[in-house]
Amino acid sequence: MVKRFLANVAACAVLVSTASSACETEAETITYDAPVSLLVDLQSGQTLHADNADRRFIPASITKVMSIFVAFEMLEADDIRSDQTFVMSESVADDWYRTGSTMFLEPGEKVSVDLLLRGMASVSANDASAVLAEGAAGSIDNWVERMNSAARDLGMAQSHFGTPNGWPDEGKTFTTANDLAKLARALVSRHPQLYAQYFGKEGMRHNGFAQANHDPISGVVPGADGIKTGYTGQAGHGFLGSAERDGTRLIMVLGAVTTEQQRAQMARDLINWGFDGFDRRTLFESGAQIGSLRVQNGERSSIKVEVANRINLAVPTGTNELASITIHYEGPLQAPIVAGETVAHLQIDIAGSPSARVPLSASEDVAEAGTFQRIANAFESWFG
Repeated sequence: MVKRFLANVAACAVLVSTASSACETEAETITYDAPVSLLVDLQSGQTLHADNADRRFIPASITKVMSIFVAFEMLEADDIRSDQTFVMSESVADDWYRTGSTMFLEPGEKVSVDLLLRGMASVSANDASAVLAEGAAGSIDNWVERMNSAARDLGMAQSHFGTPNGWPDEGKTFTTANDLAKLARALVSRHPQLYAQYFGKEGMRHNGFAQANHDPISGVVPGADGIKTGYTGQAGHGFLGSAERDGTRLIMVLGAVTTEQQRAQMARDLINWGFDGFDRRTLFESGAQIGSLRVQNGERSSIKVEVANRINLAVPTGTNELASITIHYEGPLQAPIVAGETVAHLQIDIAGSPSARVPLSASEDVAEAGTFQRIANAFESWFG
């Protein structure tokens, strides 16, 4: 599908699907071939732009983001260490020595997990991905199983991975923009320090070879810090990107773009529009209690729920749209319940935009009721 964005000659922020620009310069219309595109406000959960967000496409090297996420999970669980070294085995060398994008590892070379992750994140190293997979999981097949297990846990129902690095595999690896947004959310929110350590870097030098990062927004767009490009002849040019300004983080997905230049320009225009085309209005402060939900078989019959973080609503600039909010949960809730446990979701609706869903957590513990409390609860249910 051909998607039209407005860009201006002074490279100012632009507004999608409107005839106005965020600055007073002459605008020109540029047409981009973008079969798949998505822009999500991570903090509020709002979808700011979506085109074929549930359409399956080939992620190519964006696949490495899932490999890196699995490695982050293992680092946090102390299953691997950043200073731990793995060797480029003969079998890995047979398949991945100087194959595609590489950090120029040599057969038999010992490499730390830290260096492998830097190679994957900054120069999209296929060899590093394979060495990490085999070293950390015992085999590449075992690693791929971990990737798919992680995808299931994250709710990436329309994704499957066949390799640790996104090399063409006859269609075994596929994903959607919505699924990649879920992966990016988990990557950033669960592992903020590791994310900042490895993503958004300029490039790296190893074994005498200096290479640049092909990320089209980091170092160019204010607040941009990653995440990963992808390209094969079959997949076209893709990008999973992110940027943060003033507490607002946006996640962007582009898939099957025709050229690298189009991908770069579209990524910059879209992420800038996501910041400049909306006003952020505080809906709830961090820890705000939203309401009470019924509890069954608990020491009390209801529990208060709250938002974990401040919810800033993105409203198109120059409008006064009102939001409606609804709490969704499968109730009554069953005790015991632990404070901080996600027990419901807040649905936010603004006219003309897809619904946003924000998790709600229990404000307090609710222990399971004893015998007498169960009897009291039953009477309350019958006569209350």
